[in-house]
Amino acid sequence: MATLRDVAVLAGVSVKTVSNVVNGYDFVKPENRRRVEDALTATGYRPNIGARNLRRGRTGFLALVVPELSIPYFGELAGGIIAAAAEHDWSVLIEQTQGDRVRERKVIADLGPHMVDGAIVSPQAVVPDDVATPGVPVVLLGEHPLPLPLDHVGIDNVTAAHTAVRHLIDLGRTRIAVIGQHPTRGTATQRLAGYRQAIAEAGLPEITATALRYHHSDGAAAMAELLDRAEPPDAVFCFNDMLALGAIRAAHDRGLRIPHDLAVVGFDNTEHSAYSVPALTTIAPDKAALAKAAVDLVHRRASGGEDFPPQDVSIPFALEVRESTTP
Repeated sequence: MATLRDVAVLAGVSVKTVSNVVNGYDFVKPENRRRVEDALTATGYRPNIGARNLRRGRTGFLALVVPELSIPYFGELAGGIIAAAAEHDWSVLIEQTQGDRVRERKVIADLGPHMVDGAIVSPQAVVPDDVATPGVPVVLLGEHPLPLPLDHVGIDNVTAAHTAVRHLIDLGRTRIAVIGQHPTRGTATQRLAGYRQAIAEAGLPEITATALRYHHSDGAAAMAELLDRAEPPDAVFCFNDMLALGAIRAAHDRGLRIPHDLAVVGFDNTEHSAYSVPALTTIAPDKAALAKAAVDLVHRRASGGEDFPPQDVSIPFALEVRESTTP
């Protein structure tokens, strides 16, 4: 492989000049830059990224820790984080935890400057005592309650859930169920709180169904159980789109028409939601903004040029009204 010296000899400049061009520095004479670039092309020189990062005191990698990439929301979020990380010359290492406390604790404990420059973590099961002071900048995603001095990026889940249920109330629905209640998930706790606020304001009864996981089958099972009750719901708010699509399937199998007999609202606005039949009304977080905010926070911390208190960044959301509530 060609070396910096090979390029310098061919271009007729110093090794330092070649290094300045390769590293993108501006203080190189235009003629020298042209000659170096021509020599780089002619020799096929490729920089040693690992060595460069080592000299700069960085690894060139950002860690992303999520529960499941098979859940479309996390897959789409990962794509946004990869794009945002590329703007800072980071590659992204992705780890799945399946929401398991032992796995989450181990992955977080293994984060260190020898591995990555920083991490973005979406926890579901760990408690504060599980998380030691990380050796690299860490940004938390989601709403799992971790009162730690770490940066956090998320949306206002209480208000978002209230918005979804208010939409169903405004449509005249009076038996509005919720699917996704979970004993430990912080996200579920907040979305349930928003549901309860809206239901209480309207003077309607609470109708809840638990989901220990948030897959299609869990939504279908919960919907079937709700439909077996003496007074089945005429609307349902689900804590993610996969639950909602499973609920729609279960209702369809019972011969119900969506939204005439049962209105359905999801959460996350994954790509599938716009192409289901009927298309799913859902809460749409700004995932691109969330990814960029999280990566930018890690970069500010990793750059080491400033000291600032832990940030809590709230990302906007919208209600995407589609055919599952409005024919």
